[in-house]
Amino acid sequence: MAAHMENVILHELSALGFGPFFERQLQSSDGDKVIPARIAAGHRGAYEVWSTTGSGRARLAGRLRLELEDAASPGVGDWVVVKDAPGPDRTTVVERVLTRRTVFSRGAAGRETHAQVVAANVDLVFAVCGLDADFNVRRIERYLARIWASGARPSVILNKADICADTGARVAEVERHAVGVPVHAISALHSEGIDAVRACIHDGLTVALVGSSGAGKSTLVNALLGEERMRTGAVRTSDGRGRHVTTHRQLVLLPGGGLLLDTPGMRELQLVDDDGLETVFGDIAALAGRCRFRDCRHDTEPGCAVKEAVDSGVLDGDRFEHYRKLEREAQAYELRHDEHRRRQAERVWGRLSDEVAKLRRWKGGKP
Repeated sequence: MAAHMENVILHELSALGFGPFFERQLQSSDGDKVIPARIAAGHRGAYEVWSTTGSGRARLAGRLRLELEDAASPGVGDWVVVKDAPGPDRTTVVERVLTRRTVFSRGAAGRETHAQVVAANVDLVFAVCGLDADFNVRRIERYLARIWASGARPSVILNKADICADTGARVAEVERHAVGVPVHAISALHSEGIDAVRACIHDGLTVALVGSSGAGKSTLVNALLGEERMRTGAVRTSDGRGRHVTTHRQLVLLPGGGLLLDTPGMRELQLVDDDGLETVFGDIAALAGRCRFRDCRHDTEPGCAVKEAVDSGVLDGDRFEHYRKLEREAQAYELRHDEHRRRQAERVWGRLSDEVAKLRRWKGGKP
C-alpha cells in the first residue's frame, strides 16, 4: 500500500469532501476525541485513510467486521471514525462507518448476489467511453442508470476524440440518449478538452471515473494531475478493450482543489435495482403515463401508448427493447437477492434451533 499512499498533510476536512451531512453524524459523539477520516484506497482488508493530520494505514475493528454486511463494509470514499490519528508509522483502527450521502454500486460479478460498492460519497460521476471500437451508447445508458440511482450527478466523457472521424455525430447520438446530461468530447492523451472537464471540479468536490477497460480513465487522471502518476496500458485495436491496468480504487487530490476517484475497468455493470431507469428513459416513462392501464407491461395490452409510439416510429424500437432488457435484469437480480437473503435467514434460524435443542438436552429437557 505504501507505494500508492499520497502525501496528505494537514488538509482541511472540507478539502477532503467533509461537510454538514457528515458533521451532523458526529454531534452526538464524544467531542474533540472524535477523529474523522476518509478512505482513500483499499487493499485486501487494509485501508489508506486521510484526515487533517495526514495519511496512514487502517484496519477494521474486529467487532465492526462482524457487524457489517458486504454492501455496508467501508469502500473508497467512505467517511469513518478512527481510534487514533493516521500516520505513516502506525496502523489505526476504524471504529465506525458514517452513513453515506451517495453510493455508486453494482451487482457483484459472477453468481454472487450482493451489491458491490464502487464509489462512496461522490458528487459527480463521469461515465468514460472511448470513441474507438469500444464506443457503445447502450453501455452509456446502463452507466447513467446506476449513476442516477447513486444520488450523484452524471456526466459523459467521450475520450479519444483524436481518432474519431466524426466526433460531432457521436456527441449528438449520446445527447439523444442522455437528455440533460453534459457530454464532453476530449482526447486525454493529447490533453484536448481537459480544461472543460477541470472546470466541472472545484475544491471539496469528489468526482468518480467509471467505464470499461481501455476507455482512458487513468490517462484522464494523469492529464488532470499534470503528471504521469497512474499506470496506463495499450488497447486492442479490434474492440478497443484494454487490460485492467488500474487494479484498485484510488482517491487522488487534484492541484487547485477537488478529488478524483479512479476505478478499475468494468467488464460488466450489473443492475441491482431499477432505480435510475425512469430518469435515463424519461421519454418512455412519460409515454407510459398515457397508457390505458396503470400496470401496463407495454406488451399486448390495448391502449398502450408506448407500443403505439414504437409502431409509429416516434419511439426508437431498439431503445425500448434496451429499456425492457435492463428492467428485466434488475428484477431478476432483486429476485435472486431476496432468495439469497431468505436462504441465509433459514440457515441462521436452523443453527439457532440446533443450539436450543442442544441446550435442552444438556439441561435434561426433551428435544
